[in-house]
Amino acid sequence: MALIGTEILPFKASAFHNGDFIEVSEANFKGKWSVICFYPADFTFVCPTELGDLQDQYATLKELGVEVYSVSTDTHFVHKAWHDSSDAISKVTYIMIGDPSHTISRNFDVLIEEDGMANRATFIIDPDGVIQTVEITADGIGRDASTLIDKIKAAQYVRNNPGEVCPAKWKEGAETLKPSLDLVGKI
Repeated sequence: MALIGTEILPFKASAFHNGDFIEVSEANFKGKWSVICFYPADFTFVCPTELGDLQDQYATLKELGVEVYSVSTDTHFVHKAWHDSSDAISKVTYIMIGDPSHTISRNFDVLIEEDGMANRATFIIDPDGVIQTVEITADGIGRDASTLIDKIKAAQYVRNNPGEVCPAKWKEGAETLKPSLDLVGKI
């Protein structure tokens, strides 16, 4: 998978968002930071815990200038039905994209062809529509949305400070590194 540093591919899809159906395309990912959270299917077991956890981080992500999108191969109609019937999903206020054509899942190389469902995958995309991080887990392993905060802060820092990089476990305000010949073998 060589998606890091590549621009997201074109797509058009229907989505459910705050009681309405809307159209979404790759153009929505330009001009701001974005998180795309792929998950296998609505009305399942691990998925609602992840989407609920992502909602719990949504206000903080919005403060960082990040928009959040969830994607499964279900339709936007199924997203609405799930939103209307699940306590965990009813609190979701970010955009829930339907991908029944599998175009988006294929574009991001997360489609499990034989199942017609997406892997659990999270992508951070910069304002140019370029993929900066990818995380993919096995179907039974839920993700922790709180880990997105530090990753996004690091990605934003690196974007705004050319020539600097963030070391492991970097936190906002901590020391960064300036790669140079002087650092080789000294870290």
